[in-house]
Parts: sequence; C-alpha cells; structure tokens
Amino acid sequence: MDSGQIALDRFRGNCNCAQAVLSVFAPRYGLDEATALKIACPFGGGMARMQKTCGAVTGAFMVIGLVRGTAVAGNSEEKEAVYRLVREFADRFTARHAATDCLTLLGHDLSTEQGRQEAEDKKAYALRCERYVVDAVMILEDILGATVG
Repeated sequence: MDSGQIALDRFRGNCNCAQAVLSVFAPRYGLDEATALKIACPFGGGMARMQKTCGAVTGAFMVIGLVRGTAVAGNSEEKEAVYRLVREFADRFTARHAATDCLTLLGHDLSTEQGRQEAEDKKAYALRCERYVVDAVMILEDILGATVG
C-alpha cells in the first residue's frame, strides 16, 4: 500500500490530518508512531480547530523537521536549508489548493459546533481534507525523495 493511501486510511480512521501525515513518515525516520500521534494531536483543524495552518501542512512541516532538521543550536545553515524545504512544500501545496490555512481550504468554521456539523453534513472532510492529506504526503515524498510504505 502506498504512503498516501496509508495516510488516508489513518485520517479516515480518526487520526486528525496532522497525525495522518506525520505518522506515516515517523517510523522510517526513527520516531515511533505513538509519539508521532501525540506530537501531532494538537495540530488538527488548523491547530486545535483554530483554523490557522492546515493540519496536513503542519504535519508535513514536522516531517521535514524530523528528516532534515538540525539538533545543533545555532546551526543557521542547516536551519535555512529546512526553511527552504518548508517554503517549497508550502509553495507546491498552495499551487494545488490556493491556500494553506484550514478555514480557506475547508470552507467551514470548525471553531463552532454549528460549523463542525455543517462540515460533516456537507462531507467537507471527505471531499476536501482527504485530498489535502494525500497531497501533503505526495509532495513530501517528492521533496524528500522518500518512499514510505
């Protein structure tokens, strides 16, 4: 099964968008799945349903940090390399979807019970978010040259 499908299955199985993306890559790069799920937990719905940056996008940023980030404080060269990858990811995601913020991408206000119910009723998670999760994984694989599965 390809990594996009694995992430989609996890998203459909009650992982949030950030968890679905990070958890696919985590074991390959030395982070256990349970820890990845904990780390990404607050990022669903654009960060705790505040609808800021899309969780699939923040999950991807976490993957980039896990794979290419530096653990050496003050290593500005490595940090800049990671920032370039994050910007490249964001540019590619935006080229596909015209935005990276959850509110614009989803079109429903998740900060209210009514907005969450509208998103459910209109199947916005299936019609929109599933595509964002899969695209985030595909863009990451291309950027990182990774094959997960």
